[in-house]
Amino acid sequence: MLQQRTLKSLTRATGVGLHSGARVELTLRPAAADTGVVFRRVDLPQPVDIPVSAEAVTDTRLASTISKDGAKVLTVEHLMSALAGLGIDNCYVDISAEEVPILDGSSASFVYLLQSAGVVLQPAPKRFIRVHKPIEVREGEGRNLKWARLEPYHGYKLGFEIEFSHPAVNATGQRVTFDYGTHEYARDIARARTFGFTRDVEMMRANGLALGGGLDNAIVMDDVKVLNADGLRFNDEFVKHKILDAMGDLYLLGKPMLASYTAYRSGHAMNNQLLRALLAQPEAFEVVSFEDESEAPTGFAKPLLAW
Repeated sequence: MLQQRTLKSLTRATGVGLHSGARVELTLRPAAADTGVVFRRVDLPQPVDIPVSAEAVTDTRLASTISKDGAKVLTVEHLMSALAGLGIDNCYVDISAEEVPILDGSSASFVYLLQSAGVVLQPAPKRFIRVHKPIEVREGEGRNLKWARLEPYHGYKLGFEIEFSHPAVNATGQRVTFDYGTHEYARDIARARTFGFTRDVEMMRANGLALGGGLDNAIVMDDVKVLNADGLRFNDEFVKHKILDAMGDLYLLGKPMLASYTAYRSGHAMNNQLLRALLAQPEAFEVVSFEDESEAPTGFAKPLLAW
């Protein structure tokens, strides 16, 4: 049987929120089989649990925000991406403020935390959402066109193309495909950082956003070049970060997906629209598990590699 996974022990991190700039403490804890990923706002007078789901997403401006009973958690996508990349099904996320810490702007620090805690198998079948027919959402036309699509695939594969018309971005790879069965998330995707432009910072900060952003947790560009002294981590770091974000956004479905995802200029909003479009068509998917591990797609049964 292909089994569910949770953490062996708890692990903690402290940082600041990218948009709020507030100090936040994060504790990742083991959870029982079939719990899923549950964020818990422990700073509130009465702690509130927010289980992840496509319907729990209530804001997608610059990040994915989940909410329940008036409580919310912002910028969940990098941590969710790390959980997806390591195949962790069940985890409690205790958080002392309303935004997940940005750490270094990628998911690499979360991968390190999760692997430091250790991962254990649980006596319950790992359950997947298997996509049976194509689902697509589109927006705009011509230069404003953007779209995202899910198609049947015996595995999990993501393809993304960006277009920013910026000299620093144009000089890099702008299209990438990541296959969970043949690539390594920690090596190939996790270190890709979020990015932004100096021309947008003043406007964002005037609106109470990006208050915790800087060169230590993002790729920052002026009108022509990357300002970070150490440059890029990958030649295609920009588009790889979009893959990282997409993996986190899609894992808000609550279960790993068996599908091929492709997107052009998509973002948090469109990724959530895609999940909701899928859920609106029950005949387009089913929940499956694998009693025989040999029948599972390549990659899902492999042991976790050390960091």
